[in-house]
Amino acid sequence: MGPDIGVETTRHPPNPSAFTTDLQGKSYDVVREGLAEILSPRGIEESKSAPNQNVPKTQTVFYNPIQQFNRDLTVLAIRTFGNNLGAIREARQGAGPGIRRGKKRKRENEEERSSHGNQPNLAVGDGIPKTVGGENNSNLADGTNSNAENDGRAVGTDGAGENHIGQSNGRTALAPAGEFRIFDALSATGLRAIRYAKEVPMATSVVANDLSLQAVNSIKLNIDHNQLCGKVSVTNGDARAHMEHAASPLNRGKQSLYEVIDLDPYGTAAPFLDAAVRAVVDGGLLCITCTDAGVFASLGYLEKTYSQYGGLPFKGPQSHEAGLRLILHAIATSAARYSLSIEPLLSLSIDFYARVFVRVRRSAAEVKFLASKTMIVFNCDEGCGAWSTQFLSQSRAKKDRNDDTIYKFSLAKAPSADRYCAHCGFKTHLSGPMWGGPIHNPHFIQRMLALLPSLSRETYVTIPRIEGMLDLALHESASLQTKDPSTESVAGDLTESISVSDKIQPFPPVDPSIRDSHPFFITPSSLAKVLHCVSPSDAVVRGALAHLGYRSSRSHTKPGTICTDAPWAVIWEVMREWVRQKAPIKEDAIKKGTPGWGIMRNDRSKKGVNGAKRQVIERLDKCEDLSDLKPELEAALWRVEHAMGGEERNSNEDNQEGEEKVDDSLAIEEDRLTSDPEPQPATEEILTHELKIVFDEAFGKEPRGKKMLRYQMNPRADWGPMNRAKGL
Repeated sequence: MGPDIGVETTRHPPNPSAFTTDLQGKSYDVVREGLAEILSPRGIEESKSAPNQNVPKTQTVFYNPIQQFNRDLTVLAIRTFGNNLGAIREARQGAGPGIRRGKKRKRENEEERSSHGNQPNLAVGDGIPKTVGGENNSNLADGTNSNAENDGRAVGTDGAGENHIGQSNGRTALAPAGEFRIFDALSATGLRAIRYAKEVPMATSVVANDLSLQAVNSIKLNIDHNQLCGKVSVTNGDARAHMEHAASPLNRGKQSLYEVIDLDPYGTAAPFLDAAVRAVVDGGLLCITCTDAGVFASLGYLEKTYSQYGGLPFKGPQSHEAGLRLILHAIATSAARYSLSIEPLLSLSIDFYARVFVRVRRSAAEVKFLASKTMIVFNCDEGCGAWSTQFLSQSRAKKDRNDDTIYKFSLAKAPSADRYCAHCGFKTHLSGPMWGGPIHNPHFIQRMLALLPSLSRETYVTIPRIEGMLDLALHESASLQTKDPSTESVAGDLTESISVSDKIQPFPPVDPSIRDSHPFFITPSSLAKVLHCVSPSDAVVRGALAHLGYRSSRSHTKPGTICTDAPWAVIWEVMREWVRQKAPIKEDAIKKGTPGWGIMRNDRSKKGVNGAKRQVIERLDKCEDLSDLKPELEAALWRVEHAMGGEERNSNEDNQEGEEKVDDSLAIEEDRLTSDPEPQPATEEILTHELKIVFDEAFGKEPRGKKMLRYQMNPRADWGPMNRAKGL
């Protein structure tokens, strides 16, 4: 049973429309949420587990008001997805039936050019590159299977709108253009299923399932009360078995797959992922909740985190975003086994749980990017809090003879970071592997925001919070994941940027080759704590970064945070300058051997060392043979020693440490000269001591606009998932 079956306390938000009714000789409380009503039997034994005396004692096992935000958000997401799916299907129907794709690539390309030369340019698959193997993602990303054969089954339309012939690989010929089926896997009272049937206009049928017989009886009662017997059906059984049956090759030719599957369990959704990714249509939507934040966002059960999600958790304030990436990693690896790729449309950390909306496509070509979008993180959790990332493989783009972009995949060079933090010298710990791609599609979020004004605020009472959180996610994704000007426009005016004509066009998918090179966020107060100085405001830090040409935005996961594409070397230089210019500290405020002492060692007073280091690197670049290294090394050490001797503030110990750093740089350079060249991400060395840092709070402030509820405080104490539900 899902978390919708919880312990009721105060309804949140308060529902003045609740009333009582008698049915079949029993008395029920009628709770109204959205357009649905559910019946909760009166006189149920009170729970004795409430730890807070201020919490009302009247508790039932039927309705959990805490999850209303989750349900309202999901209705909005499914409606947005449904509108997009309808636009894709309408465009594909206008373009004519799909072609039969042969097994030979040459014949396939000829047929593609001859059959699709005059078709409209659709958004689905736009900008998706080829791989070095010759598979074209634009043919696969919209749900077309390149190996499909016409075996006499009827042509169907998949979840992304592509007309194609029933597949021989076990995925069925899919629903006709007007079909839109939703599966509520863990339905509890049936509240979600009933709301989808009433509030999602394009929904043609909804299946509500639960393992508990008592819950199934409750679902039937609520369906009958809402007069939805013809639209909502009920099943009693294991959700995994139901989805396995839907995806079974035995159901080929039947309409058994779903356009949308909602997984909302009590705890982790990991056991359901393998079946869910196969039971959804190509291009279909998975809505997944995980309430076990104590596992995916905590070190308390890291062995369980690995067994559930295939990665280790992150220690620090960024643990909840890392938890989202662990969940996406688990979904992506489950899907990849069946040549299915995922595209996160929206990933949110909300209260005590995570909620992700993922589009699933059959595309062997896109799956090839999974390793290059999977990362491990080296985290200085006991020191300054900095981190660095290492992707598991490299993907290199190049042009073929037809000037199309193709990709070559190779192993990544490891390790990308030392055992000790490059900034403070403390040891680092490993997190992951986890999803290293974008966690949002900004175009999908923009469509959700555009749909909000059409919803009634009386029916959807959590709209203010939905609007605020989506606004954060939009700017979080649009400003950091790409520097493409076309994506920057997404973060403009949110309510007027989509015209009526635009709404009928499918939103473009995120390029599957894109990696998120700047995950996580920084917190100015945490940075100031390391240096034992007065904390700068968010606007001051953002203004300083903006003057240096770096982007920044808020994170949706926590207030007082800054997402930025600035490297840690620049971030710490900004903080050192903050101490020097605005918030001086006493000389003995930072003790030797602390992370702050390690950070402040690299202040601007050591210009001579930095200059000498730059000269060393320039000379080493000219070395063509290992025999040239020895004289260069001796000369470099003499120059560094001479430069450091001119600094009055440097001690003999600092000189020795400077020489060790040069030795490390030379060792790295020697390794580079003796190994085969491999393309690496562009990492230009930044001469931080030469940066002109300006603290302009006004420049860092966000422009005044509409007031939004971005970070909601818990409405009461003990705000959490409540107790696990039990049948009546």
